[in-house]
Amino acid sequence: MKHWRRLLLLMALLMLQAPAWAHKPSDSYLTLRAATGSSDIAVRWDIALRDLDYVLQLDRDSNGEISWGEVRQRSNDITRLATSRLALSSADQPCAWATASPLMLDKHSDGTYAVLSLTAQCTRLSGALDARYSLLFDVDPSHRGLVQWIAPGNEKVQALIFGTESAGQALALQPPGAWQTLRQYMVDGVWHIWIGYDHILFLLALLLPAVLVRRNGQWEAAPHLAGAVKEVLKVVTAFTLAHSITLSLAALEVISLPSRVVESAIAASVVVAALNNLRGTFDARRWVMAFAFGLIHGFGFASVLADLGLPQDALVLALVGFNVGVELGQLAIVAVFLPVAFSLRATGFYRVGVLKLGSLLVALLAAWWLVQRMFDL
Repeated sequence: MKHWRRLLLLMALLMLQAPAWAHKPSDSYLTLRAATGSSDIAVRWDIALRDLDYVLQLDRDSNGEISWGEVRQRSNDITRLATSRLALSSADQPCAWATASPLMLDKHSDGTYAVLSLTAQCTRLSGALDARYSLLFDVDPSHRGLVQWIAPGNEKVQALIFGTESAGQALALQPPGAWQTLRQYMVDGVWHIWIGYDHILFLLALLLPAVLVRRNGQWEAAPHLAGAVKEVLKVVTAFTLAHSITLSLAALEVISLPSRVVESAIAASVVVAALNNLRGTFDARRWVMAFAFGLIHGFGFASVLADLGLPQDALVLALVGFNVGVELGQLAIVAVFLPVAFSLRATGFYRVGVLKLGSLLVALLAAWWLVQRMFDL
């Protein structure tokens, strides 16, 4: 009974979180550019209107839509909020903020963003530019600031991520080396797969039956761990190969698909994978499903990589690093899942509670995502 109570509680919590998981986590985008011979830093900062509305209540008439007029009336408040949550300094001297041009709006894959054009006026640049970021951390600990930093005298882009665990960072005035670029994009890849709930649920939906075998229309415990490991490797390898192909093609701008189509297809893939666990239609061919839908997931990974910014002089390194990071993140998930699932495979809790009820819950959740993404709710 204890297991069932826990399962029901988990299901309730997942359903409560469904709206928050329908889109990608909260991010803001910063581009910081330093020019040779100047101590000023040009800053472009894109912040989602939905995030600003949560903090500043931009939607004054409460009609569920944020107009340009409502944003423009609060432009000073938006600027004050932003500049109070990003501190830049160099040589132990703080940089002062100035507005370079009026606030604008821009579209990203997940909605409309306010665009701030600012100038950080530093006394001098020496050693490194120290940055401390804290936008929205007090109301959303999962929020991140995605930064593209262009140091003076070169066009090499250094990608950084500000999070609650990395709120303060030093931005090197010298261009990053090959190892730094590779390591940064590996970290980005690991982080993305861990917070990509739709990617994780798709993978887990495919892996849940790996510790079982289907006989006479019923799921039974797999007799040997080796067989389960083989099934897991087939699924993970197919998914990895597929998304690596489309991630590379999309990042190199060989193929491009509309964001809404990609995100909707990813949600649909989760629905299909979860419902398959109830019918067992692709029991022996789950790796085929992993490959087919993995091609779509690759386009989703590519949109994240585009938001991070790809250094043109280190394009291959960034692609390799991000891909390796995604695979390491996947392997960490599998390393936790497989021993737990194999130890529980013979129990009714796993076969009914986790596989059947869990798959049904995942299908319902992903169906709601699909509706939201298709109709841009």
